[in-house]
Amino acid sequence: MNLTTKSTKMKLEKLIIAFVLVLGVSCSKNDPIIPNEEELITTLTYTLTPTDGGDDVVLIYKDLDAEGTSFDAEITNGTLEANKTYSGVITLSNESEDPAENMTEEVEEEANDHQFFFIDIPTGFTIRYDDSDSDGNPIGLSTIVETKDTYVGGDLTIILKHEPNKFAEDITIYDATNAGGETDIEVTFEMN
Repeated sequence: MNLTTKSTKMKLEKLIIAFVLVLGVSCSKNDPIIPNEEELITTLTYTLTPTDGGDDVVLIYKDLDAEGTSFDAEITNGTLEANKTYSGVITLSNESEDPAENMTEEVEEEANDHQFFFIDIPTGFTIRYDDSDSDGNPIGLSTIVETKDTYVGGDLTIILKHEPNKFAEDITIYDATNAGGETDIEVTFEMN
């Protein structure tokens, strides 16, 4: 073997070692993290239970094709009464899967990345959060609803935000304007 071939072989070996080192470093912990995708929610059920007893009022929204083109929003078991307090619980599912996927559990597990907002509320209707994430910020799967003597019905819009800024200025249970994030689901019920 001559000196030129030996030198070329050593350069090739060094090049291979450098390539392997670069390849090893590129697969390190500095690789970008794939963000958590939005959930597919086809069904939202909001159950309002009177705290002093009585029948539940259940708000159900279904959009089984998840396109917003063929949906149903209905209220079962009557309507809310004035001057009452209700305990509210939201459940979510993806009924495009068989069996249906329980999306409530996913929102609970990723509570820091989710928040419900209740906007366009009817007159005489107040709502407050009754749950929080591990940082003490609101989620909205559990709520307390109060109707005043001025309550006569109207529209109620419920929005679930994915990765909102829960510390944003001026965000409230009634206003998601500055929350950012993506909307997982937005539904409007006509409260009679």
